[in-house]
Amino acid sequence: MIPFNKPYLTGKETIYIEDAVKSGKISGNGKYTKKCQEYFESNYGFKKCLLTTSCTDALEMAAILCNVEPGDEVIVPSYTFVSTALAFVRQGAKIVFADSRKDHPGIDEDIIETLITSKTKAIVPVHYAGVACDMDKIMSLADKYNLFVVEDAAQAIDSFYTGADGVKRALGSIGHLSAFSFHETKNIISGEGGMLCINDERFSKRAEIIWEKGTNRAEFFRGEVNKYGWVDTGSSFLPSEVTAAFLWAQIENLQFIQAKRKAIWEKYYKLFSQPTENDFSLPFIPDYASNNAHMFYLVCENLQQRTELINKLKDNDILAVFHYLSLHKSEFYQAKHDGRELPECDRYSDCLVRLPMFFELTDEEIQMVWEVIRTPVSK
Repeated sequence: MIPFNKPYLTGKETIYIEDAVKSGKISGNGKYTKKCQEYFESNYGFKKCLLTTSCTDALEMAAILCNVEPGDEVIVPSYTFVSTALAFVRQGAKIVFADSRKDHPGIDEDIIETLITSKTKAIVPVHYAGVACDMDKIMSLADKYNLFVVEDAAQAIDSFYTGADGVKRALGSIGHLSAFSFHETKNIISGEGGMLCINDERFSKRAEIIWEKGTNRAEFFRGEVNKYGWVDTGSSFLPSEVTAAFLWAQIENLQFIQAKRKAIWEKYYKLFSQPTENDFSLPFIPDYASNNAHMFYLVCENLQQRTELINKLKDNDILAVFHYLSLHKSEFYQAKHDGRELPECDRYSDCLVRLPMFFELTDEEIQMVWEVIRTPVSK
């Protein structure tokens, strides 16, 4: 059986976890939390990083920091994971769903302006598959209409955007705020885990308070105040040192992991660039974006073809999966949607298939996937 995903372990995870446990400081914001946060701040240009228990929590913190309230509107792509929208729904926002691009599942940047109203508070671009949205267009709109930009960079660790000015920036460092995931399906992992990145310094102090259950506890432990108490809203967003210790072992090997994943992605791409008896679209990466090899996907001609392809792979002990269902058609939010058709989101929901993608995937297994897919399936 070739699984869809297999978490990669560097061998240091349990060593660092044991060290954290023996230190007597395992509740969070200890040595390993600080090491992880400092690494990302130093290497990717994030002004401030806070580890969280999940990317969902990081997005919820972002919604609080943006002061999203009932009556506000937030523009979100429909083709994304539920957390992208849910974080803002919990604050009472109305979600205004945007369609995907024709050439990529990411948000169609050219229609965002048509969705902006006097009630719009934020734009939440999702860097699908770790491939950058056109952040020049998005940040220009944010400046024009005085909006916040929260990058959903769940899949985008170690991925970059090169703007019109020629400057290469890490995804997650461009918007006012950003959120990352270290779920076991991501490039580097901690089982469950995430990170909020703050790029606008006016949010830094409050973010730390929200992170610490609405208290100024972090300031107290740094000796900046002589006591701490309840000063704002917040929740228990801070992960334990056990989670941070696991993540640190992954961070130490980030470039090694990335090199292997990129080699796997390139092997897939080279094979699927050959003529086949089936019609598929391959992943598209704009000139301004880098590829962090988070996933490899194909876009089939229709739902029937994808269903038959997934079943065919399963019959050959290969697990491939479809991805998101359009959120504007979800049971929870469909009645609240404004009724606009979002055909590209629906096309990806029906036609996109993700192939096995993990560190230990071998050349022989990649070849096996290719051999199964290259033979005909119905259209």
